[in-house]
Amino acid sequence: MKALLQRVSCATVSVAGEQVGAIGAGLLVLLGFDAGDDRPAADRMLERLLAYRVFADGDGRMNRSVTDIQGGVLLVSQFTLSADTGRGLRPGFSRAMPPAEAELLYDYLLAGLRRRHPAVAAGVFGAEMQVSLTNDGPVTFLLESG
Repeated sequence: MKALLQRVSCATVSVAGEQVGAIGAGLLVLLGFDAGDDRPAADRMLERLLAYRVFADGDGRMNRSVTDIQGGVLLVSQFTLSADTGRGLRPGFSRAMPPAEAELLYDYLLAGLRRRHPAVAAGVFGAEMQVSLTNDGPVTFLLESG
């Protein structure tokens, strides 16, 4: 499982020209599932997402989490994070979890996120989405499970 976290001042996601999710300051999380990922891995990733310190404290150091600042979280599925890009000029997707399994795990993680954090928005799993963001920093981190 891979989660690309981007610290944003705002972010939106749209499907077919209709906005389906938006946040102000917080984290845009692009989430990809690899074959073999499971609920315990999703639980660990959720813990990390909510606790990862990427926001400045009073001294300007990255010591505050999205929970600490009560920021938004915009969760967007992105299977291309599981691409094999090691060779050639075209990505391979044999490492990605099959879509039906990935959707179940995405829904599981999203439900857990909504239970634990008050400001959550999400894209639509498997849809063609347009994501707009203002990356604050820019600050971007790739978290991997396993």
